[in-house]
Amino acid sequence: MPRQEDAMPRQEISAWRPAVPGIVEVFHARFTEHAYPMHVHDAWTLLIVDDGAVRYDLDRHERGTPDGTVSLLPPQVPHNGSPATSGGFRKRVLYLDMTQLDASLIGPAVDTPDLADPLLRSRVGRLHAVLADPDGALEAESRLAFVGERLRDHLRPATTPAGGAGPPKPPRGVARDLRELLDERLCEGVTLAEAARLVHAHPTHLVRAFSAAYAIAPHQYVTARRVDRARRLLLDGMPPGEAATAVGFHDQSHLTRHFRRIAGTTPGRYARSRAAAGPSDA
Repeated sequence: MPRQEDAMPRQEISAWRPAVPGIVEVFHARFTEHAYPMHVHDAWTLLIVDDGAVRYDLDRHERGTPDGTVSLLPPQVPHNGSPATSGGFRKRVLYLDMTQLDASLIGPAVDTPDLADPLLRSRVGRLHAVLADPDGALEAESRLAFVGERLRDHLRPATTPAGGAGPPKPPRGVARDLRELLDERLCEGVTLAEAARLVHAHPTHLVRAFSAAYAIAPHQYVTARRVDRARRLLLDGMPPGEAATAVGFHDQSHLTRHFRRIAGTTPGRYARSRAAAGPSDA
């Protein structure tokens, strides 16, 4: 009987955590069939597609990656993704922490996630090339600074001038209260009944309010956040079984099922891509 990993569609991946402040993960992948479900990240997703195209939904709007664009998907905003061409796609992704782009830019990024900017595209491509050099940390930091500057130039004009309404505020009420509770109890988990008691809302109202506010169900949000956290632990060298329980999954098979749906590969292959490829082969 073939192994679970051998039965997966054609794919190539490499992932690592560079020694560059502000970048929490570098992820290169080629997928022919994989479709990402709705999920969230706790970091900014800076994406370029080198071959093929990706279609995705962000904030209930269909988006895509036309030739030469740079896509910037903000943290905590659910999105999905699937090939827009029959041959799939090849992508390079940087996950940037909030030191590079702050929360005030999330609203503008939701409105305009796909940026047609050849200079920015070139800068992101050169940054990826430098990140493949183990001795290129200082140059990578310099190039990241220029990428961040260019991104902020794109996003700041869409913000409201002084005295205006300012960037969109997070939803108030039980939806935001539940999200804060889910974040606080991410690893140990919380039952719906307990959550309803703590935020003073009926369980069904709680689920409806959260899903309406964030375009993702509470259980999907928790699963995506746990997978995101597991990715970081795997890149730090933690074995998949330990990473599974560390982030709140029952066991490794539970992690594998959800990791494969969201990341397009298994935790084992993901971890091996770090050990076998590393920055020098990306």
